[in-house]
Amino acid sequence: MPVTTSRMRPLSVRALTLCGIAVLGLLSACTTTSTMPASLVAPGAQMQTAATGFAFTEGPAADALGHVYFSDIPNNRIHILRNNGQLETLTANSNGSNGLFFDNRWRLFAAEGGGARISRLSLRGDAVPVISSYQGNAFNSPNDLWVDAEGGIYFTDPRYGNETGVPQDGYHVYYLPAGASEAIRIIDDMQRPNGIIGTRDGSTLYVADHGAGQTFAYTLAGPGELTDKRLFAAQGSDGVALDENGNLYLTSSNISVYNPAGQLIETIEVPLAPANLTFGGPNRDILTITARTTVFTLQMNVRGMY
Repeated sequence: MPVTTSRMRPLSVRALTLCGIAVLGLLSACTTTSTMPASLVAPGAQMQTAATGFAFTEGPAADALGHVYFSDIPNNRIHILRNNGQLETLTANSNGSNGLFFDNRWRLFAAEGGGARISRLSLRGDAVPVISSYQGNAFNSPNDLWVDAEGGIYFTDPRYGNETGVPQDGYHVYYLPAGASEAIRIIDDMQRPNGIIGTRDGSTLYVADHGAGQTFAYTLAGPGELTDKRLFAAQGSDGVALDENGNLYLTSSNISVYNPAGQLIETIEVPLAPANLTFGGPNRDILTITARTTVFTLQMNVRGMY
């Protein structure tokens, strides 16, 4: 189907470079440059149905070759969408896995909502528990995660569905340092944290508060050390993704893309409401979107950060 996008081009240091100012304070020269394509979507690209017939797809993540792994939560499965379009099942017993992420060593980690833990999966789909409790109490339902360059794991822990008798005293965000056995609670003032991701250079962490309808950015002063909390977008999100230019992709009834300054620069319409997304393919330029019963793909003008 044709892809509908809405492109906005705010004036910023990305688009304008002041080259010289006269002594009297008058602008004497101006050179306009742009590193941004006219649209993030490739010219003439069509939204493709890559796979369908699932219950609720979530948590996509691409491996070293660009094959995309994703969860079908109600069916308790993790599937692999190969670059050639072939669909495989990694595991048929995923403990309700939701968010997935590959670390720098290409090991796959999962946020197990049903298992109330973070686990690491083998190439055969066997799960090894990484952490399952905080201060002696089980987690609620880990939802999404991001692994930093040091191997530390940031993850959100809300609860959807039955919210009676949740083990924790609220819905929070945690950090598990590499090699540690105890997690650190790093955010405790959100209504329902959901999507989470950090920049590859480890400078910024983004967390979507799905319950409050807001997305926040934090400066990472060190592993698990958050400073400078700021409202990044007046929009919550289920899943989040970053492209090579640092643009943040949020999901709601469609896909909203914000530049690093928090300005909405493009909207991508999807046939079904998207839950999550990632960049896959050999060149990391195929936006892979998990949307309810279906996985869609879209050729992009940009590559993913991961």
